[in-house]
Amino acid sequence: MPKPKHILVLRFSAMGDVAMTVPVLRALSAQHPELKITVVTRAFFRPFFQDLENVSFYKADLKGKHKGVLGLYKLSKELKKLRFDAVADVHNVLRSKILKLFFFGKKVVQLNKGRAEKKALTSGVSFKQLKTTHQRYADVFEDLGFTVDLSNPTFPKPKPLSAQLRAFHSNKDFKTIGIAPFAAHESKMYPLEQMETVIEQLSKDYNVVLFGGGAKEVELLNQLETKYTNVKSVAGQLNLEEELILISNLDLMLAMDSGNSHMAAMLGKKVITIWGVTHPFAGFAPFNQPIDFALTADRTQFPLIPTSIYGNKFPEGYEKAASSVSEAVIVSKIKAVI
Repeated sequence: MPKPKHILVLRFSAMGDVAMTVPVLRALSAQHPELKITVVTRAFFRPFFQDLENVSFYKADLKGKHKGVLGLYKLSKELKKLRFDAVADVHNVLRSKILKLFFFGKKVVQLNKGRAEKKALTSGVSFKQLKTTHQRYADVFEDLGFTVDLSNPTFPKPKPLSAQLRAFHSNKDFKTIGIAPFAAHESKMYPLEQMETVIEQLSKDYNVVLFGGGAKEVELLNQLETKYTNVKSVAGQLNLEEELILISNLDLMLAMDSGNSHMAAMLGKKVITIWGVTHPFAGFAPFNQPIDFALTADRTQFPLIPTSIYGNKFPEGYEKAASSVSEAVIVSKIKAVI
């Protein structure tokens, strides 16, 4: 059977998981320049893919005209006009499964999420590094006939900063650190009172740029900006494309097990991560980072870690497991590698 010439890639959410497709697609397109790739995802994520060679973008309006089974049928009809000949489902959820039913006759490969080994990890049956999510994505393309070598990645050059974005660099003589202190679940976050100590110490020698989203986050980060010199918050001020340009000019990102870590990693930045009840062994560490860049909670104090893959399940008393990583360890690690 001939190899596909045009692959449709399905990944609808979440931000970090979509970002993790980027280095895989960059390697795939570079190593197989004859291949045409179309990514189907939400419009919000378009900036992730705009600089990838041979990669097109198609908007899935899953809350509008593509909502529900009928909407997915409409989406399938639109996509068929693109004349793809294979489907890489790197999401493998109900929506993508329904959509694939309408692609009868096309070769389809879906993501192997490794549920059994992840269950063994979170239940305490085993404690070892599992295959990374990036490699799981690459395996989908290998099953379609395209090997993807992730061992020697390339990254885009930082984009020029506009005057608006340059204003977030307080001192032109300092290196710049991004800090994204929030995550989907509090159990994945470093306690804010400890993070403030980290920010205070780093701001003496570096520009610190704070990233966040919701109204409460904006308020908290703005308070930190006013409290310390060389600290700026971008929360609520930039669109995704502008954030990516700013991140591309960072010297280092400090983040939780969250989307910001993957956005920085896909741009080739150094990323220090702090882990609470989740653990990098599950395969969700940011791309191409040394293992010692992941600062994990103390398992002598919290032996049941990882308590879940996504941080949504944990025993009582584990809410602030990340606090077992000391402020001094974080600051010294950053200073050692920046």
